[in-house]
Amino acid sequence: MPMNTDVVGAKSSNTSLMIKRIVAYTVLILLVIVSLFPFYLLIINATRGRSQPGIRWVPDHFLITNFKNLFKGTTAVAYGSVWRSLANSLFISGCTSLLSVYFSALTAYAIHVYHFKLRKFADTFILIVMMVPTQASAIGFYQFMSKLGLTDTYVPLIVPAIAAPATYYFMKQYMASALPLEIVEAARIDGCGEFKTFNKIVTPILKPAFAVQIIFTFVTNWNNYFMPRLILESKSKYTIPLVLNAMRYAGPQEKDVGMFSLYIVIAILPVVVVYLCLSKFIIRGVALGSVKG
Repeated sequence: MPMNTDVVGAKSSNTSLMIKRIVAYTVLILLVIVSLFPFYLLIINATRGRSQPGIRWVPDHFLITNFKNLFKGTTAVAYGSVWRSLANSLFISGCTSLLSVYFSALTAYAIHVYHFKLRKFADTFILIVMMVPTQASAIGFYQFMSKLGLTDTYVPLIVPAIAAPATYYFMKQYMASALPLEIVEAARIDGCGEFKTFNKIVTPILKPAFAVQIIFTFVTNWNNYFMPRLILESKSKYTIPLVLNAMRYAGPQEKDVGMFSLYIVIAILPVVVVYLCLSKFIIRGVALGSVKG
């Protein structure tokens, strides 16, 4: 009797576990479908023609036509060069991401490792700056850039973004949990310089944090509309959000939903590529953190 009871209990437990797994997988599949459905509609809309109103559920045959119209000369005259806008956004987002993450990590390293009188004040000041919205200082920033003759250039979009309080705070918190000070002290005893210690020893430890912040910073600057619209004037220097805005508010004769949707699809691809290239570092960092925990 006890053996039969144990067998029945084991079967009941296995059945309950199987039901839980089925429910969990069903919910996950539904969430994936809901998440990917807008992208499906976007791709379907990219195959639509100019004179096809309403929502389409199946692809059409205008994809090649939309692609040709998107990259031909008349589009460049109306909205700015599509290839050039992609290159502009890639240049600004790439430079900003690399510089912002590196120097924010360097700042966080200095405040985390060194002990000096104004250490707490510096940390508090950076956090206060993080709370100030960009729009609050936009007018003064534009006037300052205008006096320096830097309007309609990429300098105001790249250099100020290097000082990223949110990135600094994330790096500092990550260092507090993943960077033992004993490693830094051992490197100093071995005669390693401070910059060499940071670049050769600390940076490999921070790879997961670097990957996360590069993704966030890249996406933020890739989708940034406010500052480029404030600074840039020439169509040849337009970024993707500026071109998309021009296409969105075009007149009824120029508006083309299929071409607009195709451009959005093309604009999303670099972000997907960046995430796929850096996601392995994030997964590796999460796995390492779970092992340490």
